[in-house]
Amino acid sequence: MDVEHLGDDLTEVLHTEAELHARLAEMARQIEADYADGPPPLLVGVLKGAVMVMADLARELRFHAQMDWMAVSSYGAGTKSSGVVKILKDLDADITGRDVLIVEDIIDSGLTLSWLKENLESRGAKSVRICTMLRKPEALKVQVDVAYVGFDIPVEFVVGYGLDYAEDYRNLRDVAILAPHVYSA
Repeated sequence: MDVEHLGDDLTEVLHTEAELHARLAEMARQIEADYADGPPPLLVGVLKGAVMVMADLARELRFHAQMDWMAVSSYGAGTKSSGVVKILKDLDADITGRDVLIVEDIIDSGLTLSWLKENLESRGAKSVRICTMLRKPEALKVQVDVAYVGFDIPVEFVVGYGLDYAEDYRNLRDVAILAPHVYSA
């Protein structure tokens, strides 16, 4: 889906499809260099938002990229975090002794991701690093060590490139700010 199909649903495009892909290529080169002396890491995507980032990053990497997926939630049916993280879909792979690279679409508060990193480390992973396409530094509530960041963005409600509002807008090719009238109606 392209921006012009959405009328006044968006207020500003933060990053275009071309910018996202160019930055993913740069991040892939950095990941390849960082893992050059050992086996490639297991890529762990966080559902549902990371689907686009994971697919494009995996295609950009110049090594065999094994992938697995997790779904976690700390929101339940509400719009504010409950503070309790639930695993909705766990890994299929055993990560004992493996390097793991968590692939995320966006880091907001960092609370769920911090919990997820600790959880994977407790399972005996050799290392756990984080790769995210977007990060909102001003929204962080806990310090999260992120090895690879695509772009830092302002604290705005963004959609596109996997990010949604009520399951819509995920297939927007760009990352854009959602107009307040859409989600406050």
